[in-house]
Amino acid sequence: MNIRIDILRRATAEAPPWRQSVPFETERENTTVAAALNELNSGGFRDIHGEPVEPIRWDCACLQKKCGACAMVINGKPCLACDTVLKTVAKKGIVTLEPLRKFPVVADLMVDRSILLENLALMKIWAEKEIVMTDRASVEAYDASRCLQCGCCLEVCPNFCPGDDFFGAAGFVPTSRLLASMTGEEQQRVCAAYASHAYEGCGKSLSCAKICPAGIDIEHLLLRTNAQMFRRKHDKM
Repeated sequence: MNIRIDILRRATAEAPPWRQSVPFETERENTTVAAALNELNSGGFRDIHGEPVEPIRWDCACLQKKCGACAMVINGKPCLACDTVLKTVAKKGIVTLEPLRKFPVVADLMVDRSILLENLALMKIWAEKEIVMTDRASVEAYDASRCLQCGCCLEVCPNFCPGDDFFGAAGFVPTSRLLASMTGEEQQRVCAAYASHAYEGCGKSLSCAKICPAGIDIEHLLLRTNAQMFRRKHDKM
């Protein structure tokens, strides 16, 4: 299998971006984008102009669809490199790789996604005492717990802009995990954060639900969490 991999490169955050096209050949049918990047970084490759391919900077950790670190834009769609097979995404033998667009670029395909954790900290998404879950709450909490914080949902969200008050699905999915079983003042606190940083900014386009690499039922979690928020408001009246 012969594929040309086009990579949007940048030496540093301040450097101008440029594209490098690299011929890539593999005999393995299920070679992933992550495997291809690792092979390119092993050395000895040259681009279509005969220039050497310097090490490509990108994030990776588990390479098993568990951590979300390798999220990038592949042929125009945010995906996990470890979960994307080259032959399934190649268009006319070409695969384009770009960094996520809604986060500051560090270098090449590596971006700074620290705002994801900062947003969760602002929402105070944690339990201050032990939570006892019902069976139903446990099922919903487990689904929400599979969020990788990869940022793919935010890449396609028309309402998310880094620095704004709306934190997108990466904010409200972890919130729904806690609200599934919280009660009393703790639930009130998290509901208020959810209303300010999730409900009020969401346009309900559900682009996030279609792109989630973990397959989380985001629409169901959104409906359930909205219902809990309104029920909480009604109980206060």
